[in-house]
Amino acid sequence: MTNIGIIGAGNVGAAFARALARNGIAATIANSRGPESLSGLVRELAPHITAGTIEAAAQADIVLIAVPWSKLSAALSGLPDWDGRIVIDANNPVEAPLFKPAELNGRLSTEIVADLVPGARVVKAFNHLSAALVEADPHAEGGERVLFYSGNDAAAKAEVAALISRLGFAGIDLGPISIGAKLTQFPGGALPAINFVKFA
Repeated sequence: MTNIGIIGAGNVGAAFARALARNGIAATIANSRGPESLSGLVRELAPHITAGTIEAAAQADIVLIAVPWSKLSAALSGLPDWDGRIVIDANNPVEAPLFKPAELNGRLSTEIVADLVPGARVVKAFNHLSAALVEADPHAEGGERVLFYSGNDAAAKAEVAALISRLGFAGIDLGPISIGAKLTQFPGGALPAINFVKFA
């Protein structure tokens, strides 16, 4: 059984946790303030979601990372090599309240995230929808809400695609990071914040 970790308990991390809990999928969620600070969220999502340390969450088979861009490096520093585990990059290089784009020096944000998780197989997903749509019923409009993903490792993408399907979304593979992450990056990409629905 694949286990899941979540690093970051802001809007996106919490929305992903709610989507998992709604489907009976267990996960460990962590933030920089420690497990005690997550007691309210854990009570809401019991028994499926438990709080742990960042180190514990990072040991899962699949780890979704959704941390404010300026705090990403600090959140991931000091962790052991990821040893082929899957990291879902749900980050965007912009922060509230000003939403000023970070300086990426011509790189994609996912390429920068990949450098921070050495040894991981990185899949970009869960960043292009609002948190409200990630945690909402993906069948609300009569079809399946689309969730894009991309990555350079086919096996890792297949595992993330299976998880996306279990959550009720219509997963659409946008290809490698160089193509897909560029399309879904916010700001700059063409696809963020659009609620696509796939009808059978």
